[in-house]
Amino acid sequence: MEIGPIWRAMMRNKTGAILIALQIAVTMAIMVNAISIMQEKSRMMSRPSGLDEHNLFTIQSVGFADDFNERVTIEEDLAALRAMPGVVNAFQTNAIPLSGSGWSMGLQTEPGAEIDGTGVGLYFVDEHALDTYGVNLIAGENFSPTDITWRELVTNVWPGKTILTVAMAETLFPDDAMSALGKTVYINDTQPITVTGIIEKMQGSWPSWDGFERVMLVPHLLPWEDTQYLIRTEPGMRDELMPQVEEMLAETNKGRIVRRMRSMDEIRERAYRDESSMIKILTFTIALLVAVTSLGIVGLASFSVNRRTKQIGTRRALGATRVAILRYFMTENFIISLLGVSLGAALTIGLNILMIETFALTRIAWYLVPAAMLILLGIGQAAVLGPARRASSVPPAVATRTV
Repeated sequence: MEIGPIWRAMMRNKTGAILIALQIAVTMAIMVNAISIMQEKSRMMSRPSGLDEHNLFTIQSVGFADDFNERVTIEEDLAALRAMPGVVNAFQTNAIPLSGSGWSMGLQTEPGAEIDGTGVGLYFVDEHALDTYGVNLIAGENFSPTDITWRELVTNVWPGKTILTVAMAETLFPDDAMSALGKTVYINDTQPITVTGIIEKMQGSWPSWDGFERVMLVPHLLPWEDTQYLIRTEPGMRDELMPQVEEMLAETNKGRIVRRMRSMDEIRERAYRDESSMIKILTFTIALLVAVTSLGIVGLASFSVNRRTKQIGTRRALGATRVAILRYFMTENFIISLLGVSLGAALTIGLNILMIETFALTRIAWYLVPAAMLILLGIGQAAVLGPARRASSVPPAVATRTV
């Protein structure tokens, strides 16, 4: 079929075609950038924590009695927890990965207040922590029982050993992360700490932080009335043991409240709730835009068919086949859609550049633009198919009607 006559016919009534082309362009720009954001959020949510998440849960103990002894209670709780059938290990800590609440400090390779330290998420742990977390120690050694000390409520004194994640070691020693082992780093500007171990992967408390995987473990127990335990169970026994642990802690010491028992799966879900909601909203937005664009194409094609019914009948009377009429409207819509996605490609790239500069988002994947162009072209052709088939069904006798 000749493209020229179709193009000239469109130019005589171009307002509708221009509006649909613009609608397709805007839909494509929003759709591609929304998909790019969804991909980024999905990657963020799927980052492995390095923990045995499905078998971990946390519980909080808050003492209130006048004779409540923090150290004795913590020692007794940990002994009881570790002795429970089905419990792999347990320890007390100051913060839970992905929880949104925790501690951070600055580490540096040289002493001095004039040197900027690198931010690191900090966990107070004992010698049972690595086994409880389920993390992989790839260099050095775990803390020994003699390394663990009680931290005073108000102190600036830090122990002489630490275990770092690979991500933190790479930041401090970019040329060779493994060379961090045995090196001295400094906390609080001047206090030395020796790196005695390196773990493969672990995450901090704040998922949106750019230093999320920069973590250090410090051998401290915390003699606080408000304390929390992290417990690892045998595979498949977590849900069974959670109420048993809660009951055991409540029964063994009446001078406290046991609360905020959560699995790591629940903590992860809470941590990424905003990202999950954003993905759902963007998915709905994309579906709505595509639906509105499709309805616009159907409306324009239907209007064109109704307006040109007698002309179509005349063509049928002169020998045009139903296939030719169908092909005419499909080709006309393809031209409109092609103009729309071509303009949409430019708008997509421009919008992405603006979002990168304004919101520090990542660049869209190279394949999203051509994929979106093909998808929208296909949707456009599918949307116009009904009106085009209706046009092809116009009988030749319509050409003889005067009304």
